[in-house]
This record gives sequence, structure tokens and C-alpha cells, in this order.
Amino acid sequence: MVTMTQGNELVVAALSGGVDSATAAGLLVEQGHRVVGMTMRLYDARGTAASSGGRCCGPRDVEDARAVCAHLGIPFYVVDLAAEFSAAVVDDFVEAYLAGETPNPCVKCNQHIKFTPLLERARAIGADVLVTGHYAQILAAGPGGDGHELRRGLDAGKDQSYFLFSMPAHELGSVRFPLGGMTKHEVRAHALRLGLPNATKDESQEICFVPDGDYAGFVSAQALRRGRTLPVAGNILDQDGAVVGRHEGAHRFTIGQHRGLGNLSTKDKLYVTAVDPARAEVRVGPRSAAERRELVIRDLRWLAPARDTLDATVQVRHRGTPIVATIVIDGDRAIVQLAEATVAAPGQAAVIYDADRVLAGGWLA
Repeated sequence: MVTMTQGNELVVAALSGGVDSATAAGLLVEQGHRVVGMTMRLYDARGTAASSGGRCCGPRDVEDARAVCAHLGIPFYVVDLAAEFSAAVVDDFVEAYLAGETPNPCVKCNQHIKFTPLLERARAIGADVLVTGHYAQILAAGPGGDGHELRRGLDAGKDQSYFLFSMPAHELGSVRFPLGGMTKHEVRAHALRLGLPNATKDESQEICFVPDGDYAGFVSAQALRRGRTLPVAGNILDQDGAVVGRHEGAHRFTIGQHRGLGNLSTKDKLYVTAVDPARAEVRVGPRSAAERRELVIRDLRWLAPARDTLDATVQVRHRGTPIVATIVIDGDRAIVQLAEATVAAPGQAAVIYDADRVLAGGWLA
């Protein structure tokens, strides 16, 4: 494993304001490294629920990160990446929902914000290593291999490798995940032992820029700000095309959704099977109609040497069960044949694993 041992390296610890990143920084200080804390200001949440804490990189979280650095006696910097975050993450989120897709903003943030810009700033102050509190592992490649590998975190319930497939492959050797070999319980124990001021802080649950969890309302508001036509009300149809209900905008639905369908003129247990914003239509049917055994992954990004064909497992949700699959590569696309059907929505991240190693990932077409 690529680990931080006792030493005197200059490292940058990316601090979200939460206990995980704070513990990672504290452990490095304890090991004797020269640690600089950096946190990102990603959006203006003044006057919202996010300003009171509990959201990654919100205003309260910036102050929590500052308090951690004061406690550890290390320098603290705030990096304003709001413009980059808005362009690469928020805009993508809004456009995806308006197009009837299901985006994953945490993956986009890791791809465009959390690693490349922070690594650039780390190197600008003379540091070669960026440390975060992610639950994943980076290992030196085995015999005959070259470079580094991204693997699942030891704590299966906290593993975040699914969100990390899009980080730049050539930067794996410059990133450390000190918590990857720990459980959440062990991390909390370290935080308490180190006396960190946020040792008992609750974990963030919602997407940071949608603190109230109302994704549809956020998309509508952002569409107005951008001068876009708001999604219109339309029909909910069954598999035969019969109208069974009405909706207030197709952006409120994602494939596989069961709750929040409103009052339908049927008592059958139904799931969303298709979303068509252009027609303002939402289709519903039995769960089997929302499931697929063949998937297409677009914009494929490799964290391992590229292959033409492979047998592996594919995971299409953060908490989803990896499914055995046969995969054929076609340029920057992967054609996936699953051993069993699963619910999959366009725009979702799909990650290809070999056991616990991340091979590649992309987004469902």
C-alpha cells in the first residue's frame, strides 16, 4: 500500500470540515509530517440550511476545518473554486436532470475539482502529496505492473471507490487515503483520541448544493436563472400507453423510482421505466420493465491498462451490489452484458471492478 509513514514530508490535507478528513490530517501531524490544511469554498450557501453545517464544504464546514487546523497547529488556507464548481458540477447536474438523466455530482466533483485543482495548489507551495479522508486505498502496482491501483476501502459500508474512478490515473501516486484501511469506528476513535473539535460531528447526507434535498426545486430554480424553459407538467403513462396520472415536470423522476409518483389510477406497485422530457412523459410499469441486462457505458475512463474485452463486475449505484459481467470495449464506450438484470438510469456512474480493484468507469448511456 502507498502509505504515509513517519517522516517530515510537506503534504496538503484537503479538509471538508468533516471528521474523516480532519482525522486524516491529525494522523499525519502525529506522524511528524509538515501538514498544510486546505478547504474549498464551492458555493454560496448563506441563508440556507447548509450554512448551519452538516454539508461538505459549506460555510459552517469551512469554519470547522479552520478550528481543526488551529487545534493541530497547522497552516490553513481556503481555496475559492466556486466558479469551477458551478461550471463543472452544478451546471452538469442541472442539464442532466433537464435531459431526463440521473447525474452523480460527487463523481464530477472528484473528477474536476477535488484532485487536479488542489494538487496544483499543493505543488505551488512545494508539496508533492495530497491527502484526503476518502475510504479507498491506493496501492503500488504488483509484480509486473506499473504505477498505482485504486482499490476499495477496507470498511465495505463506507467504501468510496465508486466515486473516485474519474480521478486522473496519472495522479494516483500523488494522492494518499490514510483512512482506506480503517473502519469508521476506528476513525471516530482516533478523532476522539486526538481531541479534534469535530470528533462527534454528524456525517453529511445530502448533496452539498441541495441542502434541503429538493433536487427538482433546485433544478427548476437554476433553469430559470439560466433562461431555460421550465419543465412542464405532463402525463404518467403505463406500459400500454394509457394515462394513469399527471406529473409537474419530468425532471422530478428517475428510472427505477417507486415513491413520489402521486395518486395513480391503479393500485399496482409501479416503478418509473422511462423519462421523456421532450414529450413531458413519464412511463411506469413493473420493476422488471425498469431492469436491464445490457448496458452501454459512455466516456469510459481507465485507472488500469485498457483492454479490448474483459470479465469483471460492474456497479451502477454507490450502494449497489457489483454484478458479474462480460464487457467489450468500443472506443470510449463499454458494451456490458450482465449476468443478472438491474435497474440502471442514463447518467448514473457505472464502475468496472476486478475484485476490489477499480479498472475503469463512466456514465450510463
